[in-house]
Amino acid sequence: MTAGAQILSVESLEVSYGPTQVLFGVSLDVPEGGLCCLMGRNGVGKSTLLQTIVGLQPARHGSISLGGEPITKAAPYDRVKAGIAYVPQGREAFPYLTVFENLRVVAEASEKGGADVIEAALERFPRLRRLLERPAGFLSGGEAQQLAIARALVTQPRLLLLDEPTEGIQPSIILEIEDAIAELKAGGMSILLVEQYVEFAMRLADTYAVMDVGRIVTAGPIVTFERERVQELMAV
Repeated sequence: MTAGAQILSVESLEVSYGPTQVLFGVSLDVPEGGLCCLMGRNGVGKSTLLQTIVGLQPARHGSISLGGEPITKAAPYDRVKAGIAYVPQGREAFPYLTVFENLRVVAEASEKGGADVIEAALERFPRLRRLLERPAGFLSGGEAQQLAIARALVTQPRLLLLDEPTEGIQPSIILEIEDAIAELKAGGMSILLVEQYVEFAMRLADTYAVMDVGRIVTAGPIVTFERERVQELMAV
């Protein structure tokens, strides 16, 4: 990770759903080749922020830049081409296609390659190899989460957005997902991780931010992380 370099910069972002404002002047950086963990209670705007970064929600005010280039007005497809991959909550996949077909469809649509990018994604998640002919709709929650991340990886992103990848996942697969994320980070990928599992986040993160009611209320390098303060902010 290059000291001081940012792959993603969000500045003074405001987002509304109709007349209801959801984000209030949010500013957030993701370090180049590092991992920023975004934490907070349910409903404070974390997923909305990710959706705005990837272009699924319009920004009313503020700016978003990727690698120093403005993308605030770019279409979602152009943001994907620029190198952003998004894994939303819900582990979206084509349920009637097999695991392999899910990977192939994304690889072909992204025009980033074929068998080579699929093989690279499977190296991160060996469990999927024995499931290649299984329809995605018949995977367990943990297997579906691994497939969702693998689908994102076949686009060969510069920046990976992960929305609560450990939610509802069995502990053994959480460890496999953690190992895969750590390997991606070690390989130079930049990651913005939304997560409520504090220990998981602390093991992986270089920087952190905590949201509350549509605002960033504390942020900094992970070495400045104050567990009691963050847990208080995340308490229901």
